[in-house]
Amino acid sequence: MRILIFSLAAGLYLLGTFLPQRYRAVISASVVAGWLLHAATLSSEIDSHGALRIGFAVMLSVTLWVSVAAYWLENRNFSLDGLRVLVLPCAAVAAVLPALFPGSIVPALEGKSPLFSWHIVIAMLAYSTLTIAAFHAVLMALQESRLHMRASAKSGWLAAMIDRLPAILTMEKLLFRLIAFGFVLLTLTVLSGAVFSEQLFGKAFNWKDHKMVFTLLSWALFGLLLAGRKWRGWRGKMALRFTLSGFATLLLAYVGSRFVLEVILHRGLT
Repeated sequence: MRILIFSLAAGLYLLGTFLPQRYRAVISASVVAGWLLHAATLSSEIDSHGALRIGFAVMLSVTLWVSVAAYWLENRNFSLDGLRVLVLPCAAVAAVLPALFPGSIVPALEGKSPLFSWHIVIAMLAYSTLTIAAFHAVLMALQESRLHMRASAKSGWLAAMIDRLPAILTMEKLLFRLIAFGFVLLTLTVLSGAVFSEQLFGKAFNWKDHKMVFTLLSWALFGLLLAGRKWRGWRGKMALRFTLSGFATLLLAYVGSRFVLEVILHRGLT
């Protein structure tokens, strides 16, 4: 039954992916329906009879769930239909992953630091914001490539979507707005994680913890990008490289390390 519900949410996302843009109302309805169903399944999956279930699949699924919401809201303010073919298929895959890789159970939160639940929420929001920024960067790279193509080049359905995007300078402003907001959330994630680690383990930073090392590296990359934007005027390919590098590093921070532990090494939550 669980896998059926997860699959239904994924199916609605895929329906929204492949419908032609002229069926805008149907696309929006299918995305909202899939998002709500995804939310319901995630809620029941994470809350396991008073305990918290955490794993790479749940984390990735929540991240893409929030990213779908960000896409839907952003697409209502700007014509960003091209994001649909990037975000929704990934969300469809992420929707079914918790059914296949359920993760590990964390005991009830009452026995833990009060910062623990806030740390998780802020981390989820940071990862989700920077995920949608990464999708945005990919879309900008496609848009820039499209601008350099010959006028006689054939236009497919993806090219048509890219052609309907706002001007690349507007896209760049949106990208840096997302990165700045995500960087603030990531900073709060690092700080709350340091306080939580201090309370639990007696030291703020455990350099043997891969999650901490990759998170700090990602934070440094995004911070350097924002500083370079302000003081050196970084833009274009430089900005896209830093965005995607920072996102890839952040992905390794939790999802990658948890995947190795859970799927390859078959170890529980640490």
